[in-house]
Amino acid sequence: MEVLKKSIIFVGGKGGVGKSTTAAAIAWKSAQQGFRTLLISTDPAHNVGDIFDEKIGGKNKEIAKNLYALEIDPEIETANYIKGVKENIKGVVHSGMMEEVHRQLDTAKASPGADEAALFDKLISIILEERMHFDKLVFDTAPTGHTIRLLTLPELMGVWIEGLLEKRKKTNENYAALLNDGEPVEDPIYEVLRTRQERFSKARELLLNEKETGFIFVLNPERLPILETQKAIELLQRYDLHVKTLIINKVLPEEADGTFMLERKKHERQYTELIKDTFKKQQLIYVPLFSQDIVSKNHLEWFSEHFS
Repeated sequence: MEVLKKSIIFVGGKGGVGKSTTAAAIAWKSAQQGFRTLLISTDPAHNVGDIFDEKIGGKNKEIAKNLYALEIDPEIETANYIKGVKENIKGVVHSGMMEEVHRQLDTAKASPGADEAALFDKLISIILEERMHFDKLVFDTAPTGHTIRLLTLPELMGVWIEGLLEKRKKTNENYAALLNDGEPVEDPIYEVLRTRQERFSKARELLLNEKETGFIFVLNPERLPILETQKAIELLQRYDLHVKTLIINKVLPEEADGTFMLERKKHERQYTELIKDTFKKQQLIYVPLFSQDIVSKNHLEWFSEHFS
C-alpha cells in the first residue's frame, strides 16, 4: 500500500465504518516495521484507547515498542486556546478593559466553532512540531464532515488572516502618518497574526506535499458510505487534497455460508461493483469482516496483514 510510505497519514470516513481500527492497524504495522510512530485521535469518541485497552489521554503515551498514542480532548484544547489568546493580548488592551475582554473570551469557549478552532490549532502544532520527533504521524479523524473542515481550514484561515494583516497594516500606516511623524508603529497583534499565517502556510504546504502526506478513506460496501466517500473525495480535490487509497472494510468473506449469508453476499456484490466503478482512480484495499471485534494487538496484526 503506497500510502503507508508517507510520513503523515490521515484516516477518515463515515462514523462506524472502522476508521479507528484502520488507523490503529496502520500505526501498529508502521511501529512493527521499526518506524517511531505517533497515533493521534481527533475523534471525540476516542476509540483508540479501547482498541489498545489502555487509558491514553492528552499526552503522548507509549503503548508498544516504537508506538505512541495521543487523544486530543476538544474541551482541554479550547481552554488552552483561550488562555493563549489572553496571553497574546496582554499589554495590547487597556488594563481597565482587561476584565471585560477576559469575560468575553471565557464566553467564547461555548460558542460554535470554538472547539474546532482549538482542535485545528493543536493539529497544526502536531504536524509542525511532533514530526521532528517521529518518523510517522497517523491521524484517526472524526467523521467525514469534520475531517473535511479540518483539512481545508489551512487555506481558509490563511486567506482570512491575510485580509486581517492587510487591514492592520493600513491602520498602522495611517496611525503612524497622523500621530507618529511617519515612524513605524509597534503592533504586537500584527506579529501574532503574521506568525499564525506562517504556521498555516507551512501546514498547508505539508498537507499538499504528496511525498509527505497521504489520505485514506475507510468505507463499508454499503450505499451511504459509498455516497459520502464520493462527496468527500470531490470536495477535498477542490483544495488540491487527493485521496488515492480506499479501504473497504467488513467485506463478507468468500467462505461465508448458510442461506442468509449467501443472500447477503449477493446483495453486497452490487456495492463492491459500484465501488470499483465509482473509484477508478483510487487504490482499493479489501479487509474482510472478522468473526470477532478488533480489540487487541494480535487482532491488529491480523487486520494489518490485509494492507499490501
